[in-house]
This record gives sequence, structure tokens and C-alpha cells, in this order.
Amino acid sequence: MKTNLEFFQGMKAKSTLVAGLIGASIPLSWLTFILLTKEDLFETWMLVPLTIIPFGGVFGGIFFYLMGFIWFPTGGQKLTAIIFSTLMYFVAVWISSVLAFSITGHWD
Repeated sequence: MKTNLEFFQGMKAKSTLVAGLIGASIPLSWLTFILLTKEDLFETWMLVPLTIIPFGGVFGGIFFYLMGFIWFPTGGQKLTAIIFSTLMYFVAVWISSVLAFSITGHWD
């Protein structure tokens, strides 16, 4: 069994940070585009989803990086890991959006 140090030895902090930033920028840019096209509809409750949903993207992006490039770097397992982690990225963004809209009371 691997120890924690051996488990995270291949993980580079800068690459992990970049993966998290890319993961957060995707939903943030999408939400910002929606708000900019409908400026007259902006309200203060919209700041909660603008902060919580990108955090889901951060965790999904970090998970994608770890699965595809650190834990399963080569072979047929890499394809399976990338497909699975892509699905988990969208699940993380979805769960964070459900959380954000349920906090504001806009989830029906």
C-alpha cells in the first residue's frame, strides 16, 4: 500500500493549480456571458452562484488532472480515466449549481 507521500509524489502544485483554474474558468465564463447579455436582469443573489459554481469546476478540474495525468498516465486505463473524470467534472459543476441555487432559493 502506498503512503500519502508516495501517492501524491508525482503531483505538481503548479500543474494542479492550472487545472483548477481552467476548470473554474469554464463555468465562470459561461455564467458571466449570460449575465452580460442580460444586464438589466442582474440582482445581488446572482453573486452566490457566481462564486459557488466555479468552485465545483475547480474540484472537477483537479480531479480530471489527477485521473488523466498522474494516476493513470499511459495505456488503455488513461482513456477510461479521462472519460470517467470528464463525467465527474460535469457532475461536480452540476452539484455545485444545485447547491448554489438551493441556497438562494431559486432551485425548483
